Formats: sequence, structure tokens, C-alpha cells
Amino acid sequence: MKRRTLLGSAAALMAASTLPSFAQDEKLKIGFIYVGPVGDGGWTYQHDLARKAVEAEYGDKVETTFIESVPEGADAERALTQLALAGNKLIFATSFGFMDATVNVAKKFPDIKFEHATGYKRADNLATYDARFYEGRAVIGTIAGRMTKSNKIGYIGSFPIPEVVQGINSAYIHAKKVNPDVEMKVVWVYSWFDPAKEADAAAALIAEGVDVFMQHTDSTAPLAKAQEAGALGFGQASDMAAFAPSPRISSIVDNWAPYYIKRVGQVLDGSWQSQGVWLGIGDGEVVIGEITEAVPAEVKAEAEALKAQIASGEHHPFTGPLKKQDGSDWLAEGQKATDEELSGMNFYVEGITAPMPK
Repeated sequence: MKRRTLLGSAAALMAASTLPSFAQDEKLKIGFIYVGPVGDGGWTYQHDLARKAVEAEYGDKVETTFIESVPEGADAERALTQLALAGNKLIFATSFGFMDATVNVAKKFPDIKFEHATGYKRADNLATYDARFYEGRAVIGTIAGRMTKSNKIGYIGSFPIPEVVQGINSAYIHAKKVNPDVEMKVVWVYSWFDPAKEADAAAALIAEGVDVFMQHTDSTAPLAKAQEAGALGFGQASDMAAFAPSPRISSIVDNWAPYYIKRVGQVLDGSWQSQGVWLGIGDGEVVIGEITEAVPAEVKAEAEALKAQIASGEHHPFTGPLKKQDGSDWLAEGQKATDEELSGMNFYVEGITAPMPK
């Protein structure tokens, strides 16, 4: 899978060179669709915090609304159409699986601006935005590698898309750097938000001897299971501070507010254009949450130093030498993965023994 721009007909491109401008004397209506409930404590919760930040920033210049717990697929297209027909002039679709639905609805409403999170399909009225979550995984992978006593760390995956595979690989690479004996166990739940499945996945990892695990799913259920079993975990998307100082020993926090505020401002002043951005730790979009006192001071210092190196560009989490799981060469000594390579990542790196789902 590659990031690419969707091109329409030549006539469509000419016609869409300038989208209708927003009238300054009317309130800008902004719609959001969420894959989970706003109270999930993770992914959707963070997007809704950003929605509220937009309201706080622009006051009565804007009016926002949202539809939560929208399944990916046909339901997403219906929800997006509902928002469009309700008069929203800017619509944020906040899950990867909303991609094709957003493309379809954007074609039907060329005078409405759409933004799709974590996708790669764009049009003149459809932009994409993403976060380099794999940068944060490098930091928490380092902590996991240092904190495990069993030398078995785990990962709860949602869907085997490049975004999630990047995180698994990055976490393992950096755990292995600090602990050559570490093993990575992976369980897939094929859902973004399903507390029961997530809890079962955590229990399965713990049963295999995993004592520190990460997740790319949206609920706090894995941390609750870790608390029961005496394992350690990390907050996902949100700080999940209710589980600190243990089992939640740190977290990856998605900070969408600056991007949302910026893009709403561009609609208001008429400067909005379609774009594709991929932002990370250095941009303030991926944040490493508090590293608690359950983590030794020297491990905390090591993780914070790595975070600083990633933020400055001194360190790229995917720097060779690296091989693929099958032993074939991938990156030579000092070579860094390109964004195109990462955007299509569909393999594990050498050392991960779990099979890659098809």
C-alpha cells in the first residue's frame, strides 16, 4: 500500500483549482465521525478533545458536531452523507477504514472540504493527515526491553495495516537494541475498539509469559488485565493516567488539537488546500506521556534521550542494518527507510517469529 494522490479527469482538476470560499459572516459548521465512543479513553477520546479545542479556539465562529461509534464500511458513508446534508462545510473522518467512504462522499459534495486521518487517498477537496506513531513505539519499545523480566514482550494489534506493522517492528527493533534476549509475541484482534477482545488478547499474551505489552487498540481493557496479572503496559493514543504509576508506565499520546485548529483556521481565512501530512514527535503530534516512577531513573533517562534524538532528526527508528523476517536484506548499514517504504510496510523485521497475517 502506498500513499498516493487520487487524480480525477482533467476537467475536474481545472474546475476544482479553487474550492468555494467560506462566507465570513456565517458560522462554520464542522462535522466529525468517530470509529469508537467518545468515552473510549483512547483514540476517539483524543480526537474529541481536539474537537473541543477547536471550539475553545474559535468560539462562536464555529459549530461542531460528531457521530460516534460508526462502523467502517457502508455505515461510514451514510454518516458522512448525513453530516454533509446537515450543512457541515468541513468534515473530519477519523479512522483508516473510513477511507473509501470519505472518497466516495467527497466526490458527491465537491463544495465541502474533507479531512481523513491516517489514509492516503486524496482529492482536491479531500486532504489526509497522519502521525508517525512508529516514533513513539521506538521510545516505549526501549522501555519495554529494559523492564521485562521474562524477556517476553507483547503487542496487541488491531488490523495488519502498515501503520500498525510499523509500530510492531519499531517497538521490537528498539527493545532488541537494549535487550538482545527479548522476544516479541503478537496477538491480532481485528478491531479498533472491542474491550472484550482486547482483554482476551492481553490474557493470551500473559499466558505466554509476556510481562510487558503494548497495544494498537483503543480501550483501556488491556491495562485492566495487566493490573490483574501484575504485568506492565502503556497508554495508547491517550495518557490513560488512571492506570499510572503501574501497570501503565508510560504512553503514546495523539495530540490532534494543533492540526485541527490550524486547518479550521485555514477554512475560515480561505487558505485551505488539499494536502497530505505525516507528523511526529518533533512536530508535537506524537507525545510520550509521563514515564512513571515504576521505571528506574536510568531507563527513563535513556528513553527521554531517544525521544530527543528522534525529535531533532538525529535518529530515525528504521535505520539499517535491518533484515526482513525471512532473512532477506532490507536496509544497509546507516540507510534509512523512506516514507514510501514505510507507508507500504507489510512484513516483520528479522527476529519476530509470529506469522504475518495475510
